[in-house]
Parts: sequence; structure tokens; C-alpha cells
Amino acid sequence: MERLVTQMVTEYYQADGVTSLVDYYGFRDLAGRSRSDLENEIIKQIVNQAPQIERWRIFPYVQMHEFEGLLFSDINHFEWVIEGWSEEIKSLLQEIRNDFSSPEEINNSRETAPSKRLEKIFPDGIYSKTEHGPIIAEAIGIDVIRKYCPQFNQWVRQLEQFTS
Repeated sequence: MERLVTQMVTEYYQADGVTSLVDYYGFRDLAGRSRSDLENEIIKQIVNQAPQIERWRIFPYVQMHEFEGLLFSDINHFEWVIEGWSEEIKSLLQEIRNDFSSPEEINNSRETAPSKRLEKIFPDGIYSKTEHGPIIAEAIGIDVIRKYCPQFNQWVRQLEQFTS
């Protein structure tokens, strides 16, 4: 968390506002803390590090449970993982999606987080978060992601209100 806080403080002085999009599972010490607990802790540490910062310009966002969850907003766009795409893969992805009311809820533990599920579905490291994730997200589009991911939508709405 310290590195994130330092980065947000640095960026604060170069922008009108600063935000983050970090995975819940990116935090080493969760200790039963919720998403909002982590976001509040980020704010607290930012203010401790730089007391002159205006709180209303800080928008930390912790994605439950991982960025990959957002990609389940429309599983058809996993076809961008060309080497591993098949109807069988599509069916497995759809089964996961059908088990949860929102892509943000896809999770049971660190072992069954969205990224772990994708590693099992796409063999031999065919899926790459950094390579395929942005391509799939762009293909899905922010409007679709917002439609199926209420926490993500709330964060984007907050950013829209800040900029208007």
C-alpha cells in the first residue's frame, strides 16, 4: 500500500484529481478488510504523508476481486486470446459467469479468483493479463462493463461528477 500511496501523492501535485484502480488481491495483508476499509486506509495514509492534500481530489478505487472479473461482463470478447479460443473455452467462461450475479462477485478465495480461473481455462499461460486484458476490456467497452459491474460503475460515476 505504501508504494500506491506515494504514487498517488506524487500524481496529486500534477493533476486536478488522482485515482487508482487496484486489485483487492493486490494487497498482501487483507486481514479481513473490505474494499471500503482499504480505500479509507489509502486516504488516511495519503493525508498522513501529505496533510495539505485536499481530500475531495482523491479517489482511491479497489476492484473486487481482480481486474479480470470485469472482463466477464461479456465473455465473447475472450476470443481475442486467439491461440486459446474455442467453443469449449466459451462454454467454460459462460459457466463461471452464470454462477454469479455480477462479474465483480466472481470469487471464492485467492485460489478461485478470476485470474486463477482464467489460468486453468487457458492452458500453458496463453492468457496474459497485461497483453489480453486491455484488448478484451476495450472490445467490451466501458458502457457494458458499467452495466454489469455496479461498484466499478459507482467509481466511474464519481469521476464523472468530479470532472463536470
